[in-house]
Amino acid sequence: MWLKPDEILLKNAFKLWVTEKDNEYFVLQRRRGYGEGGGGLTGLLVGTLDTVLDSTSKVAPYRILHHTPDSQVYWSVACGVTREEIFQHWEWLQQNIMRTLSVFDSSEDITSFVQGKIRGLIAEEGKTSLVLEDDPEKFREALLRFEKWFEIPTEEKLVTYYSCSYWKGKVPCQGWLYLSTNFLCFYSYFLGAEVKLVISWEEIWRLEKTSNVILTESIHVLAHGEDHYFSMLLHLNETFSIMEQLADYSIKRLFDKEAFEREPALSDPLQITKRGLEAHAKSQQFRTFFRLPKEENLLEVHEGFLWVPFSHFNTLGKICLSENYLCFASQDGSQCHIIIPMREVVNVEKPDSGSRALTVFVRGKKALRFSEVRDFQRLANTIRSRCGISASPQHSASPEVTRSHVPLRPFSKAVSTEALMTVFHPQDVENLDPKMLKEKMKEQSWDIHFSEYGRGTSMFFTRKTRDLIVRGVPESLRGELWMLFSGAVNDMATHPGYYTELVELSLGTSTLATDEIERDLHRSLPEHPAFQSDTGISALRRVLTAYAYRNPKIGYCQAMNILTSVLLLYAKEEEAFWLLVAVCERMLPDYFNRRIIGALVDQAVFEDLIRENLPQLVEHMTDLSFFSSVSLSWFLTLFISVLPIESAVNVVDCFFFDGIKSILQLGLAVLDYNMDALISCSDDAEAVTILNKFFDSVTNRDSPLPPTVQQALVSNNGKASHVGVDISELIREAYEKYGSIRSEEVESSRKRNKLYVIQTLEDTTKQNVIRVVSQDVRFNITQLDELYNLFKRQHFLSCYWTMKSPALLHHDPSLAYLEQYQLGFQQFSELFSLLEPWAFCTYKSNLSLWVFRLIDENQDGLINFKEFCCALDTLYSSSFTNKLKFLFKLHLPPGYCDTSLLKMVLVLYFVELSGRGRIDLQAYLKQWQNEILKKEETIKDLPRINQTQFIQFSKTLYNIFHGAPEEESLYRAVAHVTSLLLRMEEVGRRLQEPSSPSESEKAAGTSPAEDSSTEQGPVTPEKWSFSFEQVLASLLNEPTIVDFFDRPLNIQTKLGLARVAQLKLKADKGKDSKGN
Repeated sequence: MWLKPDEILLKNAFKLWVTEKDNEYFVLQRRRGYGEGGGGLTGLLVGTLDTVLDSTSKVAPYRILHHTPDSQVYWSVACGVTREEIFQHWEWLQQNIMRTLSVFDSSEDITSFVQGKIRGLIAEEGKTSLVLEDDPEKFREALLRFEKWFEIPTEEKLVTYYSCSYWKGKVPCQGWLYLSTNFLCFYSYFLGAEVKLVISWEEIWRLEKTSNVILTESIHVLAHGEDHYFSMLLHLNETFSIMEQLADYSIKRLFDKEAFEREPALSDPLQITKRGLEAHAKSQQFRTFFRLPKEENLLEVHEGFLWVPFSHFNTLGKICLSENYLCFASQDGSQCHIIIPMREVVNVEKPDSGSRALTVFVRGKKALRFSEVRDFQRLANTIRSRCGISASPQHSASPEVTRSHVPLRPFSKAVSTEALMTVFHPQDVENLDPKMLKEKMKEQSWDIHFSEYGRGTSMFFTRKTRDLIVRGVPESLRGELWMLFSGAVNDMATHPGYYTELVELSLGTSTLATDEIERDLHRSLPEHPAFQSDTGISALRRVLTAYAYRNPKIGYCQAMNILTSVLLLYAKEEEAFWLLVAVCERMLPDYFNRRIIGALVDQAVFEDLIRENLPQLVEHMTDLSFFSSVSLSWFLTLFISVLPIESAVNVVDCFFFDGIKSILQLGLAVLDYNMDALISCSDDAEAVTILNKFFDSVTNRDSPLPPTVQQALVSNNGKASHVGVDISELIREAYEKYGSIRSEEVESSRKRNKLYVIQTLEDTTKQNVIRVVSQDVRFNITQLDELYNLFKRQHFLSCYWTMKSPALLHHDPSLAYLEQYQLGFQQFSELFSLLEPWAFCTYKSNLSLWVFRLIDENQDGLINFKEFCCALDTLYSSSFTNKLKFLFKLHLPPGYCDTSLLKMVLVLYFVELSGRGRIDLQAYLKQWQNEILKKEETIKDLPRINQTQFIQFSKTLYNIFHGAPEEESLYRAVAHVTSLLLRMEEVGRRLQEPSSPSESEKAAGTSPAEDSSTEQGPVTPEKWSFSFEQVLASLLNEPTIVDFFDRPLNIQTKLGLARVAQLKLKADKGKDSKGN
């Protein structure tokens, strides 16, 4: 690697370098302790210094220095990990530089020329380099160390690196932590003791910041059941943040493909950088806080003051800009923020350059004044360019002039334009009962709030807004405020006509999702009059079907019908659709899929909060998994399934304003309220009964809904013994006791627990697969566990450096356990070559393809774990007859393939695999039925093997016996069997000669014309063949061969070697392909 020329005063300080080559202008040196001889004690000291110190000497054991005869100063110009690499640089200097230097008159000119040439080479390399870092030179050196120490394929993208201590037992090892796209690596070398650690991100169960008596602050990593601690990091928070993002990125890409596909910014694993991860994390926080669409990215952040008219003072905060939104959030504790869509901005003015202020005019005669903005000119220009406004300060065009509007598509007649509550329970204006009067007072409070803080998309969100939410939202404003708080109002405004189009496209379609929707339609709030009529049922059907059509990855999941029913009560049909989009895709990510990962993660977060806030309950119930199971419906339906509808809508009010934080707070409040009863209960069933009775007793005393709609009045008949609880008081208590829980802490806990939840699901999958496979093989559970880990890792190795891996494209967690992880031909051949017992099948050989085709029973171009294990079990543990039958079938179709057809077969496999679309469940059911009915194959069912196939069969036997202690006797035995079979075939052919021509023609399947033509030419190879019975009988007469195949084989040794060699084989293969 060429280095930026750096001055070195002593070319051989402390005799740490040995000169290998030199000439008039250059010196090639080797670091003492590397290469031949090892260097003794000096070598140990040098190795230790190289690891602890961050210097070029540590980077590589070889270097080239430039000097001139009349100077004592040396310049480092190149370094290398291997002799071959450094000698290539040396030869280049000899051929391209040495001849030129003779034309210069002075040493200064020579040095200047060499330095310029080396910098030019580095710049040329940088044009194609993927490294985009603040200090490219140091990063190049770190990348070289990374590749040298860990032998990882060159495609692996190093993201960043840090100096730190790794605790091995009670002893810290000072070294370097390397974070790449797919691996966490650590290296340390101290006085001859080398510590090397390589952990794949998808193997990590826990990643968290910890502290104890010995380690004041460290990063804890749990992987493979082992704890790893990293401390003494200069930038611990930054390091942890990058590690957290890389782990989350890996989990999404390899396990949670649905979530990953929603983030195109991180689609290419070869383009991940530290800067890119940091920008992605900031954009994610920005979108989450302001409830913005997933397409928005944080472009600029400015600090400044915003004039707040309702408080009559300037509040300090941050101004954030994305592609389509201008947002502001206060930093002075006032909890004030505002979201301004660019489509609403009419004009931007700068009063004077001295004040560093600007005024943003919004539709509705509203103006926002920002002051003390350092780069106010840039901010103003960015807003203008995003809104398409002229830079002229006199510009004051109307909204109609500043931008052209997309014509609204007329609503389909089938789409309802009214909220169902408006249709089935219109408010009686003249009704003056106490509940209606209280409802009117709520409406007046909100009218005052709108007059002070604004209304619609440009409303200020403050503490007062939250206070009003906690008291309860008026029935008439509920739909409007849900749209505003969730951000759905922006989605709907920027997609006019989208829902109507979806409804037209989706109606009449028949899929698994639509079948499930039809089944659940009448189970959605069946007590409510709106869903006892065709109006409500039809609206619910349209919304759910349209969403399933929009997002087939989710389609339809249970609980979506209950949530959508409540949305339709208070929002118009199109608004209910966009509210469902906001909930499923932003506010409750990964909740509504086959594995409900998001809900399981939030249950884990809930358990953590119980431990922190309810210690008395934890002392009594040490196993908190009970609360996870009982609270699942709370999270999935936002308490709608357990609370009466008139009370549940108040919870939904809080959810749309505060997100999942409000659900967690309410869950804690429910447990706190029932603390004494839960502590005194004797079993889980009693605890469930206590909670169910509590939820039945919750009422909404302020609800203006009639008795026909309210559920609590109906359900509480005969249950007056349980004291009723008002939902407003319960929510207020939740905010008072647990309102200190911060959204940032919840998000951090989500990330931490997501690793554990997904790994737990993966472990369950593994246990189920092993239980099924163990019934068909002789490997023990421990061996199957190790085989599964290797198989799964091989699957991931095919996915690390590309997004087009067939195995990754067809990975579907919703499939049967055995089908979730599968290997294509290349991945299978690499792993099989490491594990098969006789080293007869390298990953480059044709035999790999034949084995692959033989065990690929459904011919789909992918091998599952059961097929893989059954093949290995036959070779390791089966009888002599079964092993021989496997090898015999290997040389028959579909396994055997002529060498000339090899490339064609591979192409056909690739085309078949790449052409696979959505999973055909009927095809899988048919396949499973065939497997159940399949009869066991006997040796008489096997076809005969022809001459070409038998020759290849003999070659395979020679390959198997190669290197065995009794190799010569085995070779002789094979030769003897071959000659015996040929003599038997010759005798058989002679016995058939006297038969009549017609019989021989029938036996041969040829016509007389074909027979005569055959007699004239040479005898074709197809004229003779052997049955399996003949081959088996012949080989049974050779005790040496029988003893060889009957010899016990232990796969444990192979498993240990495969764990070490698996990644190295991938790296070596990558180097080979680059070399070719």
